Amino acid sequence: MRQEDIDRIAEALDTLKCKTQKEVEEARVKLLGKKGEITALFEDFRNIDRTEKAKFGKVLNELKQKALARIDELKSQAGNDDTQNGPKMDLSMPGDPFELGSRHPVSIVRQEIVDIFRKFGYDVAEGPEIEDDYHVFEALNFPPNHPARDMQDTFFVSAGHLNPLLLRTHTSSVQVRTMERMPVPIRVICPGRVFRNEAISARAHCIFHQVEGLYIDENVTFADLKQAILLFAREMFGPETQIRMRPSYFPFTEPSAEVDVSCNICHGKGCNICKGTGWLEILGCGMVDPNVLEASGIDSKRYSGFAFGMGLERIAMLKWRVNDLRHYFENDMRFLHEFATAPEV
Repeated sequence: MRQEDIDRIAEALDTLKCKTQKEVEEARVKLLGKKGEITALFEDFRNIDRTEKAKFGKVLNELKQKALARIDELKSQAGNDDTQNGPKMDLSMPGDPFELGSRHPVSIVRQEIVDIFRKFGYDVAEGPEIEDDYHVFEALNFPPNHPARDMQDTFFVSAGHLNPLLLRTHTSSVQVRTMERMPVPIRVICPGRVFRNEAISARAHCIFHQVEGLYIDENVTFADLKQAILLFAREMFGPETQIRMRPSYFPFTEPSAEVDVSCNICHGKGCNICKGTGWLEILGCGMVDPNVLEASGIDSKRYSGFAFGMGLERIAMLKWRVNDLRHYFENDMRFLHEFATAPEV
């Protein structure tokens, strides 16, 4: 190791200039890299006589600190590599356009249904997605051994309690909360997301959306229910739409019915969508069971009412002929862009 080498590197640092960050990095590697000049001096330092270590050790450390400071200074002064040859783009040109998204088909159908029932005088009610057993089952007249209480159908958040928490399996729980806090007459629809522990397939999913309706007043009859469903079906699927009601069973309504609409694709003639029947199932409904009214503090001898519920994905499938329910949850932009200007069927 010679003092001349140290002095030469120190003088070179004083005159070192770099225009770009790339040149700064090259200078750093040349001086302080694994094979750099200053690194080589430290390697030689190990072999010099012990009597000279104190002399050269101090000088080498000062040289290294000077090099580090000089590199930092050059780094702050040097321009970015991308701007050395001028801008890569014409800054006076218009910017790249954003690709606008579109509304989800389930959101489109939900808003259409809400708008239809608002015209009929219905308000919108909402409630929590994490509910308790009372509002989801007990207040709706579900017997303790009803299959819907089984763990195979319901996602329980906390089980084993007198009133366990769970992910609501239907938006009927919102109807219960509405009856508890609102005075009669009540006329509401309850849109929302619900959860059931089911295998995912083209026709079923563990997450889906519902809109349920509730009307309670004096002298409400099954004829009122049928008329409300018929008016909705014709608003949703066209003025020529017909409905039929088939007897069914729900714990919270009596009597209960399933509602079919005439196929708006083949107009009742029979096709692969309606499986040749000319009819498509869209919702369930019925007159509110007196036990449900009494559980919420409503006098069942004075008041009566009806309730109905439909799946939004099911309505969207019928409206736009979607053949796989899983498309709604895959976030495939090619699928979603089809609804940017969703056509009426």
